[in-house]
Amino acid sequence: MGIFDFFGADIAIDLGTANTLIWVKGKGIVLNEPSIVAFDKNSKKIIALGNKAKEMQGKEHKEIRVTRPMRDGVIADFEIAEGMIRAFIKRANSGFMTSRRVVIAVPSGITEVEKRAVRDSAEHAGAKEVHLIAEPMAAAIGIGIDVEAPVGSMIIDIGGGTTEIAVIALAGIVNEESIRIAGDEMNYAIQQYFKKNHNVLIGERTSEAIKCEVGSAVPLKEELTIQVKGRDLVGGVPKTTEVSSVEIREALNESVVQILNAVKQTLERTPPELSADILDRGVMLTGGGALLKGLDERIRMETNLPVHVSDDPLTAVARGAGKVIDNLNHYSRVLIRNRRY
Repeated sequence: MGIFDFFGADIAIDLGTANTLIWVKGKGIVLNEPSIVAFDKNSKKIIALGNKAKEMQGKEHKEIRVTRPMRDGVIADFEIAEGMIRAFIKRANSGFMTSRRVVIAVPSGITEVEKRAVRDSAEHAGAKEVHLIAEPMAAAIGIGIDVEAPVGSMIIDIGGGTTEIAVIALAGIVNEESIRIAGDEMNYAIQQYFKKNHNVLIGERTSEAIKCEVGSAVPLKEELTIQVKGRDLVGGVPKTTEVSSVEIREALNESVVQILNAVKQTLERTPPELSADILDRGVMLTGGGALLKGLDERIRMETNLPVHVSDDPLTAVARGAGKVIDNLNHYSRVLIRNRRY
């Protein structure tokens, strides 16, 4: 018997590379935790997940492995991902309702094999009816855009593993670009910068903290500095280095440029009538990457379009997927076609 046989609420899942969010019917978002799992290497038994597993990251001993089962927005480790989904659903569901439907948000550039992996994981966790929705479509619905209107809307959803760019009209995606350059790639770029320019090795958690604190896409009115602790590659001993937001911006620039190029490519392929709508309405930024300081300004400078960061960009996809599961009949047209049932 699966979890859903006991806990039958309709739920929506934003199964992200960095974070997993779960929306439960009648309750809203009840879970928002890192997509990280700590497990025993010998038994494969999950020891911790979410925030507790994140605290262990980079500090584990040889018996424990801390991993992220999602990479580039899709499942990289099927067995661990299934265990994570199962545990998160169990944690999120405390009701005894009878419905067993799930909507999961996935990258728009997902392959058929990757779609099957997501569906199978949810079904093995006990879901009876699984629907998939493209992340930019879910984000658009989440921030209140009328996706069924004969009007073009442009969404840039920057997550942990992928940046999803889409032009939406008439309940469909007219034009899309999905690139595997996003928050994770930015973290990696910061790690490489420290290695190359400071001979210091830093971990994933540290690079993410640096990005959030001093990372930016444009020069700041007041440049910031930060003390960073890592390991000296020459001496092999712990070391503290001071870096400025100017250096971190330099480290992030290549990732930002690749996102900008993808935005421009999408705009170049957009039909003129929809381009006119985007000029009037502007571009909406969602996802954790939308919070990078000055990114909206940089996109505005490069495209000459109005750019808006949505309210609470981190939860936009989960809120949109929640609206869809709340009114599945109305939103059936926006779902990714399911060939299996």
